[in-house]
Amino acid sequence: MEKDIYQGNTRILLFTTLAFFITFMVWFNMAPFNSTLVEAFQLSKEQLATLLVANLALAIPGRVVIGMLVDKFGAKKIYSILLITMSFPCFTFALSTEYWQLLISRLFLALIGTGFVVGIRIVSEWYPPKQVGTAEGIYGGWGNFGSAAAAVALPTLALFFGGEDGWRYAIGLTGLISLVYGFLYYLLVEDTPAGVSYNRPKKSGAMIVSSYQDLIWQMVMTFPMYAILGFLNWRMYAELHFYSQWIGILIYLVLTCLYLYQISVIWNVNKEHLRKPIPEAEKYSFKQVAILDFAYFVTFGSELAVISMLPQFFGETFQLGLKEAGLIGSSFAIFNFVFRPGGGWLSDKFGRKKILIWVLAGVAVGFLAMSQINSSWPVWLAVAVTISCAAFVNAGCGAVFAMVPSVKKNMTGQISGMVGAYGNIGGTIFLTVFSFVSPSAFFATIGIATLVCFICSFFLKNPSEEAIIQVTVKEKMVMDM
Repeated sequence: MEKDIYQGNTRILLFTTLAFFITFMVWFNMAPFNSTLVEAFQLSKEQLATLLVANLALAIPGRVVIGMLVDKFGAKKIYSILLITMSFPCFTFALSTEYWQLLISRLFLALIGTGFVVGIRIVSEWYPPKQVGTAEGIYGGWGNFGSAAAAVALPTLALFFGGEDGWRYAIGLTGLISLVYGFLYYLLVEDTPAGVSYNRPKKSGAMIVSSYQDLIWQMVMTFPMYAILGFLNWRMYAELHFYSQWIGILIYLVLTCLYLYQISVIWNVNKEHLRKPIPEAEKYSFKQVAILDFAYFVTFGSELAVISMLPQFFGETFQLGLKEAGLIGSSFAIFNFVFRPGGGWLSDKFGRKKILIWVLAGVAVGFLAMSQINSSWPVWLAVAVTISCAAFVNAGCGAVFAMVPSVKKNMTGQISGMVGAYGNIGGTIFLTVFSFVSPSAFFATIGIATLVCFICSFFLKNPSEEAIIQVTVKEKMVMDM
């Protein structure tokens, strides 16, 4: 029966993974050229750090919004629109002649980082529960490889194009690829297998919860998404003097109003639902979402931060050239296509909670080891430690999203959006820490944060395979009815 229902899922996984690969290639097309941009635009350390943070900032609320849109309109439309529209800020970044143009382009390009959420929903629709962890791992791992591809291929392309503008042509080419594939994706995929309806949540705008306690938790967990944007606003006017203090205050007021509006939406979506008895089969614990938020904060958040600074770190620590530093720096993400699916596969086979706990322990140890890297180390040993740490980080990302679809199937997009947003929050916070401390302290900070998450992960509830299948079958029966 499952074979007939999910026929063609390999093709959907392939095309969706390629879409994710392209979004990550575009999202991180700046990282290999950090040193080039500093020289070409005479950037200060603070200006470069702000560009790195801007590249993540709008992806934070964006992932939540995209998750809602995907649950409502379907992945096919949303992914196609995202790929097409985000090609334009990529072009403007490549054509920039002033710092403010670079900054605004990167702010908008952060939105292409929301594409990951889209694929999580469509992949979960096309695979049975006992295979979804592996499928999501393949999607995340091979798609995530786009950042490593950018680190390796774009410097080579820049040298091929030659001249001072080689980097511009290389970055512009990634935008052209995104534009073309956006149209192709719409023609190549469907939201669900044939004969299966797309299960939409009863209400949109916020997650439907199962208790008033969970309602409060959702409101609390929403706050950091706006707080991190407020911090970026402070850096823009107080440190970089990009605009006046009055404009900064105005932006604070806008962010406050947006947060209060989101609180009202959360309340309005849930107030009638919570006044009525909730069937046991429809209940879930928001604690699950909160812990997965934190787990993705330290796994994917650390990956975002590290791949943004690692080429520069290796170049300065070991006196390497642009191409060599980019190649070695990409080692943190280059085996993503193996480790992330591995985390999903292990979760399917040995239990989601158990594997997540083990990989979080490995992440903590790995980053504490990386905090000891210095110029006295042999390069091969530094790379070996980096790859070992990356193995646990990427497996952790796979383990997190092996668990996400099992929390509440018809809200997978929204849950993925919030979990994904916390990955970006982690990246933004860790990059901000990096702008104030040494690389050694930066790696140690991530290690300590992961230790805290490791303790929290023991409070996760591990859904049984049978329960996941029963819930999924029931939801599909409701859809068909």
